[in-house]
Amino acid sequence: MALRYVKVARVGDVPPGTTKRMSPQRGEHVLVCNVDGTIYAIRDACTHDGGILGFGDLEGSLIDCPRHGAKFDVITGEAVVPPAVTPVHVYPVRVQGDDIEVGLEE
Repeated sequence: MALRYVKVARVGDVPPGTTKRMSPQRGEHVLVCNVDGTIYAIRDACTHDGGILGFGDLEGSLIDCPRHGAKFDVITGEAVVPPAVTPVHVYPVRVQGDDIEVGLEE
């Protein structure tokens, strides 16, 4: 499938160690994460029960789900702490100038 890149934020909107929840298209919730100056993006929903990961804390590359404490690596999507066992979707990201763009399947 082809990817369509959509601007979701500006680099200055997501300082290192923070996240920003975005909805680039209807029904698609993306969590943009800045890990030590590198931008990543994941689906903003815990694979255990759909909790909003953007309400959790980002520590290093790990984001926790505030509902039941599951943790995911935002770089790989891997579920590293139960109760989640299924990885979270990781979106392709590119930075064009000061714009953060996320690749969405068409």
